[in-house]
Amino acid sequence: MRLRGIASVAGAAAAVLIAAAVFAATPEDATFSERDLRSIVALGPWPVDWRSDPSNRASGRPAAIAFGEALFLEPRLSGTGAVSCASCHRPERSFTDGQRRAAGIAGVDRNTPSLANVRLQRWFGWDGAADNLWAQSLRPMLEAREMGGSVKHVATLIRDDAALGARYREAFGTAPPADDEALAVDVAKALAAYQETLVTGRTPFDDFRDALARGDTVAAARYPLAARRGLALFIGKGGCNVCHIGPNFTNGEFHDTGVPFFVAPGRVDAGRYDGIRRVQASRYNLLGAFSDDARRTTATPVRHVALDHRNFGEFRTPTLRNVARTAPYMHDGSLATLRDVVRHYSELDVERLHADGERILQPLHLKAREIDDLVAFLESLSEPPPITGTGRN
Repeated sequence: MRLRGIASVAGAAAAVLIAAAVFAATPEDATFSERDLRSIVALGPWPVDWRSDPSNRASGRPAAIAFGEALFLEPRLSGTGAVSCASCHRPERSFTDGQRRAAGIAGVDRNTPSLANVRLQRWFGWDGAADNLWAQSLRPMLEAREMGGSVKHVATLIRDDAALGARYREAFGTAPPADDEALAVDVAKALAAYQETLVTGRTPFDDFRDALARGDTVAAARYPLAARRGLALFIGKGGCNVCHIGPNFTNGEFHDTGVPFFVAPGRVDAGRYDGIRRVQASRYNLLGAFSDDARRTTATPVRHVALDHRNFGEFRTPTLRNVARTAPYMHDGSLATLRDVVRHYSELDVERLHADGERILQPLHLKAREIDDLVAFLESLSEPPPITGTGRN
């Protein structure tokens, strides 16, 4: 096993050297150095390996996944009986809703984030107020403006509905518990088990990346020249891969990107600052009694996260996979198109960035063709058909 692993690494390195030699000979505006090619190969492979969630005993269980899918479409979980998870997270829109800001029972302050590849996150929600997917799944059911339910309402529905009660037994192997909170958490865990299966498919970029990794320059040459030039900007002048890294194109962390955080006159969205306070205080975090991970092996992040003033106005870096299908963009949905997003970073107003923040962003001052090329690359990160629940990879 060790020798094969070494040989595989050596083979990939040789393939990158071959690709570097070939692509260095292409037109000047689409060249990649050996270092560039290593950066590109680091953006894969896709999909990534399946890992179950030790904090959720329903994770990866087919009956729990099926139960979770039924619950995802169930409007009776809401206080009005009219709003389901799918009302905002629509499968045909890569599990977003296409609206600037989400609206359940009432309007909320933030854009609906995609659930595609959500199982790969370390923190959940725009502000990271949950450190696990089942806690994040419980929150909208109880939030007054979203689904407007309650722990008792959710638990009563499962106990009183024969079909849902039977599906609970199939998923968890026992009758629904008498404790309302424990039952509501189990509902959230089934929802999380389903959401773990929402994995995006392969994209034109993945085919290009894999061709480079194996040294197949003929296949790599099929990738459009504009997308190649955009990729060169992404890993070069733009420095986009500082935050949008790895196979899922995100570092999973939180940043101030110069987007105003005023929700309305006199009212602000504190972003990560409030998220840290909430995750630390949550009964449902990975240190709490509802985690199924007895050793708390996944609780290190919440155990050590610390509140800092610079976290005010920071929001989670989203994945770029299927990004062409998840407009509008940013935590407040203020940018309507990918071109608007690229222009935002091109013309960034650094005065809007926190003086005590990271200040890693600088305006890119892109030319018109560079904007076109970067958009072409971003569009190549989306799969052609709609995603579906695919189970384990």
